[in-house]
Amino acid sequence: MDMAAMNTEFRICGDRSLLAVYGRGVDLEVNEKVRRMTALLTGHPHHGIEAVIGSYCTLAVHYNPMQIGFQELADLLLNLESSLGKAAVPEARTIDIPVCYGGEFGPDIDFVAEHNAMSADEVIARHSAADYRIYAIGFAPGFCYLGGLDPRLHAPRLDTPRLKVVAGSVGIAGSQTGVYPLASPGGWRLIGRTPLRLFAPERKRPLLYEPGDSIRFRPVSEDEFHHLHHLDGL
Repeated sequence: MDMAAMNTEFRICGDRSLLAVYGRGVDLEVNEKVRRMTALLTGHPHHGIEAVIGSYCTLAVHYNPMQIGFQELADLLLNLESSLGKAAVPEARTIDIPVCYGGEFGPDIDFVAEHNAMSADEVIARHSAADYRIYAIGFAPGFCYLGGLDPRLHAPRLDTPRLKVVAGSVGIAGSQTGVYPLASPGGWRLIGRTPLRLFAPERKRPLLYEPGDSIRFRPVSEDEFHHLHHLDGL
């Protein structure tokens, strides 16, 4: 499919934001178009555009209405679609995320296993076997919206969310898996924890990854977890 040929819908979001809708749901090709449009808009800043935020299938463009109007901005985005092939997108990487599964780090792994009629070891094997594309980053600094969870690992959220989930906790909720980059309330089923700091504002690159990259979870022992935990300064 030609990405530029996809139908685009423009929506007004308040008095200074445009939402470009390129598709529906979790779709790799649509998400790649979002990624390339983001690169075109941020690589060569345009007058009046203040911020560009991509998601699964949409692109929010915040603008100064005193410098550019909604229709002018929509026309600009449509014209840029003809340059998708020229977008300077970073080469996608696969980021290794070590995870200590089960025990105190993953208190819900037995629930996920029982819910899916498998052992905890099989949950670990299946969860760590896939590469998960990062479709978007949001909700909290460093929180990844991932695609690619094995349907045999799907599990419902907690009926009552925890008041505090430890930073680095790896969880499953419905058809999604992900990592809590910061301590926060949360209702996902926790199956493990990574010792890495996924978001560190003092680093030159605060995040370890960006949309378009992939994450692979690597099982580690409790001893290795504590060793890496110490090295990463948590």
